[in-house]
Amino acid sequence: MSEALVHEAHSADDALVHGAVVLPAQRATVPAAAPVEDGLDTRTLSRSLFLRFAELTPEHPDYAYVRNTLIELNLPLVRYAAARFRSRNEPMEDIVQVGTIGLIKAIDRFDHDRGVEFPTFAMPTIIGEIKRFFRDTSWSVRVPRRLQELRLALTKAGDDLSQRLDRSPTVPELAECLGVSEEEVVEGLAVGNAYTASSLDSTPSEEDGDGPLAERLGYEDAAMEGVEYREALKPLLARLPARERRIIMLRFFGNMTQSQIGEEIGISQMHVSRLLTRTLATLREGLIAEG
Repeated sequence: MSEALVHEAHSADDALVHGAVVLPAQRATVPAAAPVEDGLDTRTLSRSLFLRFAELTPEHPDYAYVRNTLIELNLPLVRYAAARFRSRNEPMEDIVQVGTIGLIKAIDRFDHDRGVEFPTFAMPTIIGEIKRFFRDTSWSVRVPRRLQELRLALTKAGDDLSQRLDRSPTVPELAECLGVSEEEVVEGLAVGNAYTASSLDSTPSEEDGDGPLAERLGYEDAAMEGVEYREALKPLLARLPARERRIIMLRFFGNMTQSQIGEEIGISQMHVSRLLTRTLATLREGLIAEG
């Protein structure tokens, strides 16, 4: 990997061989650096800048200049690391941006006196930042970091136990292996359902010939609206006289005609009609008053 990193780093030479890189926001206030001697490669320039950076404090006027130059100089490392994730669905610009955050952290933490080349030190930080980005954004439903890490641990433990036991491990075996409770294991296994989401318009599998999921979802029950009305009418019906309440029940719940109700109760159809009209008006007023 070191040869590839050196190759990537040399692509920054053109920007550095005639003068240090200056970010656009600093061009008006920072003078151009002195020309670099012929033959001075990128790693040598980076090493000299790190020596200078170690001597500066954040309050020093040259601190931001040297830091930003180091960032610009080592951006090929970020592009090299980001290329490993080109198969992911995220835009490459976003991956490079996240990797640049890792580069900045590596620059701030780098200690040249330890004798380690900066690319060797920075690559784990850059790649770790990119992996953390995918870990936090690849889930269809946001779940706590603790459960994400538990799921990864369960996956690894499940593979190890499956090879050792020659079968799928049980929940108690997973809990004992990881030193957690069985409830936590069940919770971690359930979290896996949140990693990916199925489209409502996705084509069903061969075994499932019922059409897309959107066509198999529940429908709106027309009777649901009547539930609210019935609940609101219950106390009003309870206050009606017994005869009027019975007429209402026979008419709207027994589906009887006015003539049939009249024969059932022993009154004329006209009398039933007048009682229905008066009772319905009373119920309507009661609903309006309570609404």
